Amino acid sequence: MSLMSARLILVRHGQIPANAEQRWNGSIDNALTEQGLEEARRVAVHLARSHPHVVAVYTSPADRARGTATPIAAALGVPLIETPGLSEYAIGVLEGEPYADLAARHRFFEQADADLTWAPPGGESLGAVAARVVDTWRQIARAHPRAEVVVVSHGAAIAIGLTALLHGDPRGWPRYAPRNASVTEIVFDESSPQLVTLNVVGHLE
Repeated sequence: MSLMSARLILVRHGQIPANAEQRWNGSIDNALTEQGLEEARRVAVHLARSHPHVVAVYTSPADRARGTATPIAAALGVPLIETPGLSEYAIGVLEGEPYADLAARHRFFEQADADLTWAPPGGESLGAVAARVVDTWRQIARAHPRAEVVVVSHGAAIAIGLTALLHGDPRGWPRYAPRNASVTEIVFDESSPQLVTLNVVGHLE
């Protein structure tokens, strides 16, 4: 790693009811299911074994993210830092809708891709989420040069951040959609960010 780079270990939170029901929960907050709690335990054990030199765990303030991040920080014996910039893509009046309805009835994905500044009433635009997430990752990386940091966040936020960081455009983000409690690693270097691993879930099996 270069002098200014950091390794960010991106973890999606464990399962919540909306994940099982295929509904969008952006700013809606839910606790982890029993399966989600077990996923959080397993990813904590995995990271303590595979990345014992992590220096901090950053988390979205959402209950589902904190519920995943807390056992990770405890297993690693490092500080847990709440970071609003890691929050999920909030879609306002469309929150709680099934993914199928978002696509077909509301044309949400189509509109978000067509205009990066478009946002549902009360929600965020795709472009704004991309800028927010990448800027937050950049701040975390700058705070921990040449170190490993765990960053616990959300499915869409992680996917949008990766697409924007690696391709300079957040459109096409569903190709990076991470599974619950999966691990994705990036070396965050200002000049040439690198994707090291994507959507690793072996620890859950």
